[in-house]
Amino acid sequence: MRKQKPNLLKLLSFCILLFMGIQPGFSQNSTIEIKGTIKDDSGEPLIGATVNFRGTQISSLTDIDGAFELKIPSDNGIITVSYIGYDPLSVKIEPNKSIYSIILKSNQNSLDEVVVTALGIKREERGLGFSTETINGEALTDSRSNNWATTLSGKVAGLNITSAGGGPLGTSRISLRGDNSMNIDGNNALVVLDGVPIGGSATGTGADSYGAGAGSDIPIDFGDAISDINPDDIESVTVLKGPSAAALYGSRGANGALIITTKSGTKQKKGIGVSFSSSFSIDNVLRWPDYQYEYGQGAQQKDKNGNWYYSYGASEDGVNTGSTSSAFGPKFDGQMYFQYDPEQEGQSLERQLWRPYKNNIKDFWQTGTDFRNNISVEGASEKSAFRMSLSHQANKWMMPNTGFNRISFATSFDYKVTNKLKFNTKINFTNRSSDNLPGTGYNNQSIAYFMIFQNPNIDLSWYRPMWKKDKNQIEQIHPFSSYIDNPYIIAYEMQNPSDKNTLIGSANAIYEFSRKFELLLRTSLEMSHENRCQERPYNTANYTKGYYREDDINYLESNTDFLFTYRDQLSKQLGFRASAGGNIRKTEYRNKSGYVIGLVTPGVYKLSNGITSPFLNSTNREKQVNSLYGTINMNYGKILFLDITGRNDWSSTLPVQNNSFFYPSASLSGVVSDMVELPEQISFLKLRASWAQVGNDTDPYKTSKYYSMSEFSGAALMPRTLYNATFKPEISTNYEAGIDFRMFNNRLNLDLTGYQNYTKNQIIDVPLDPTTGYSKATVNAGKVRNKGLEILLSGTPIQNKDFKWRVTTNWSKNWNKVLELSPDLADDESQLIAQSGTVYFYAKKGGSMGDIYGYKLVRNPEGQVVFDSKTGLTARNADVEYVGNAYAKWKAGIQNEFTIKNVRVSFSFDGQYGGLVYSQSHHKMTEQGKLKHTLYGRDSEDGKIVGNGVVDNGDGTYSPNTTRITVSQYYSDYYRRANVETNSFDATFIKLRDARIEYNFPKKITNKLNVNSLSLALFGRNLWMWVKEYPLFDPEAAALNSSSIVPGVEMGQLPSSRTVGVNLNVKF
Repeated sequence: MRKQKPNLLKLLSFCILLFMGIQPGFSQNSTIEIKGTIKDDSGEPLIGATVNFRGTQISSLTDIDGAFELKIPSDNGIITVSYIGYDPLSVKIEPNKSIYSIILKSNQNSLDEVVVTALGIKREERGLGFSTETINGEALTDSRSNNWATTLSGKVAGLNITSAGGGPLGTSRISLRGDNSMNIDGNNALVVLDGVPIGGSATGTGADSYGAGAGSDIPIDFGDAISDINPDDIESVTVLKGPSAAALYGSRGANGALIITTKSGTKQKKGIGVSFSSSFSIDNVLRWPDYQYEYGQGAQQKDKNGNWYYSYGASEDGVNTGSTSSAFGPKFDGQMYFQYDPEQEGQSLERQLWRPYKNNIKDFWQTGTDFRNNISVEGASEKSAFRMSLSHQANKWMMPNTGFNRISFATSFDYKVTNKLKFNTKINFTNRSSDNLPGTGYNNQSIAYFMIFQNPNIDLSWYRPMWKKDKNQIEQIHPFSSYIDNPYIIAYEMQNPSDKNTLIGSANAIYEFSRKFELLLRTSLEMSHENRCQERPYNTANYTKGYYREDDINYLESNTDFLFTYRDQLSKQLGFRASAGGNIRKTEYRNKSGYVIGLVTPGVYKLSNGITSPFLNSTNREKQVNSLYGTINMNYGKILFLDITGRNDWSSTLPVQNNSFFYPSASLSGVVSDMVELPEQISFLKLRASWAQVGNDTDPYKTSKYYSMSEFSGAALMPRTLYNATFKPEISTNYEAGIDFRMFNNRLNLDLTGYQNYTKNQIIDVPLDPTTGYSKATVNAGKVRNKGLEILLSGTPIQNKDFKWRVTTNWSKNWNKVLELSPDLADDESQLIAQSGTVYFYAKKGGSMGDIYGYKLVRNPEGQVVFDSKTGLTARNADVEYVGNAYAKWKAGIQNEFTIKNVRVSFSFDGQYGGLVYSQSHHKMTEQGKLKHTLYGRDSEDGKIVGNGVVDNGDGTYSPNTTRITVSQYYSDYYRRANVETNSFDATFIKLRDARIEYNFPKKITNKLNVNSLSLALFGRNLWMWVKEYPLFDPEAAALNSSSIVPGVEMGQLPSSRTVGVNLNVKF
């Protein structure tokens, strides 16, 4: 018989009466009163468990002691007991028995899981009025990524992970539900580890990705804090998607949060449990551009007889053609030319066969390797629990002489001092060191630059000696283009070593004054120290006499919290919980750096070896935020839930008169399936809605004038940004509604969420007239709206004794719109958000964040390209125009898991539709004739081509273009750097993101080996990729500009990797 549902109107009326202080009654002919207690299998009382007399609406909820009382009309019948996360139990009423002691068993497959929310507060999922998703730790370790955060790609609706594409550490930009802020770095989600907020932003260094020159550093991906967390220690990651979910974190929660919970000690069947995991994997380049190897180096020169020719250095054939970067030379057709001879370190003595070296880029890259070992021990007693783990990772990346070593140590200790006092501490320590991390970007200190400029007729081995004979460390071998350095010099001499130690720890004490009232005290810190160096030898394109730089970086963040919590069962149906607390957060960042341009002794990298005194610099930033916050949670019969929160921050980075900002939130949810009778196929139905308002501050030192230290001793620099002593905090207002729908005993689940978010009072820098003495000013201006839809569908289509198939899909779409800009700007003016090379990201009223602007070709009304009738070249419009948007129109992912007896098979696909990527590498390789699509037109006798388009007749009409120009002219003009339109591509893709085949050995084998469990698995990551249009390595491209990751721009991107490996797991 299906459980009867209370009348919805009666429930709502009952709730209203309770708030009015009126206690309604029921007319019941009670003849028997029974009472008792409900506890879990460890003897702890269950508060708010439901006791129902079957077949009636007579029910009760347990109080703070797990006790209940129930008046029933007969001593014959059955009571049913249910509680979230536990198996329901039916108990037969016995004659002459009035007291019952009932034990419920936990159910891990319950519909109502426990979710870790803001401030580490654990909540029942059925009671949440906002959207969250939880990923278990196993999913993070299945494919053994260098940065485990990237494994979340495609698994969480609304989550965007953009990689810098800068090497083995894989720093990523993590955002949720679009860009709310006009500050390119102001959209990162908060990352919280065991209650400790940690730095989640990139920690690159150097100039922009485009055009680093003399005196400028190259962008280098030095990793981020989240990548240093050992994934083997992670129990789960809960994603709080918006301000409604993360409001209690204050300004840092404006963009949502990732709540990471690490593993704690658990009780073992015998003694102490030991777990060991070992994995080995190899990496290869996932995808290559479509290089052409039909034509070699040259710029379409002809000899005195009118034939195409090539000559390294001047010869009887003609002038030198071996120094150009272009590949518009002769076709490879068995000719004999004077070429480069490595033995001569110059022109060959005799003519040599004109031939391509088809792997002269690919062969530079090696098979990368990654070896990891992790061991953990854990145990528990009645009063204490502990867990310790030690992990080591040795990574040799695909680029020669790059990689890193990482050692992680983690401890967790819980102790029940008394029945009222509990203590917990968790510590995570990581040392990450590298002898060399690769540079990235479009500049001659990056291997990406060499890959662009390498020509088809050049053997890679010709570069291998690196230094000329008898000129070691003095003069390098780079016999072709003067723009590029020897690739092995880049790999083995231009080194970027680093060593970083990070400590993240927290200590919590909970004192329970009574079963209703408790106090939490918590202190935590994130502390890191990093040494970085950059070494540049003699005779490089940027530094003829070498270069050396040191950075000594210290970061410290401390948080001190208190939280009072009161919980009570105010009536049989009304549950109440209230918490109030405060936080003091202090942040300090210090960077002491020094560099020398020019070395006295080549190859000796010390500041004392500089030709001149070192240029010294020191950066200090300090910030403090004081906070008070509170939350009220109420429920009626575990059916209706109301949450109200409030937080007030006082930030040191805001003007004194505006440094206090308050932000509230409220959410309401109702379990409809427990209110009304629904078809028996429906297991669970919940409606939810929420509203939140969150403030956000800014970086230090924007409210008053300050001076920065000059690199020259004793000098100071005036600020270029005009300070603002009156600006206010940013304010984000969020609305969210959703439905959680589950059918067939949780075999099919659907979760729909819609949201809308407004962010106003944007803290941005606007340009000023240079005659003011400043280049920009910090102001409050602008309003951005994000609205979107998220769909999560999961189910278990097949489940029996020997076979189970679990599938999860998600889909998300975000609409972004800029509603307002600075009142000083006209409607047709714009705010510059970011720039990379000739690509501009502008915010315009009515436009969207991520809009890409650049120069486009002139076209006629029918969209045909207009060419100049005399020169045969294209024309550009005078001003930059909208080209497209960097962000996808929608994203989706699907994960499948099959369990067949002892075998588990899992794999996941994800992808995106739309989005635009500008590629600087495509521009240059096309301009130079390196890609296959530049073969078009080369087979003509005169080496000329006619551009496909029209010419302007001057009277408003157009006629077909007939002007012939050389092939090299055509490609270098049509795909020139400034033509952002012709070098931008649709970023649509689908990836086989990860896969795993795991065999769990049966008990008969593990018993013989004296182990509790044993598994062996093959795994892979980025195994396959389909792209709609993008011609280079990976459409998930971004530029690393110093410490900012700019999506939608490829500036000398390094290749993505395909990973295959084996993993062994043993538990003792």
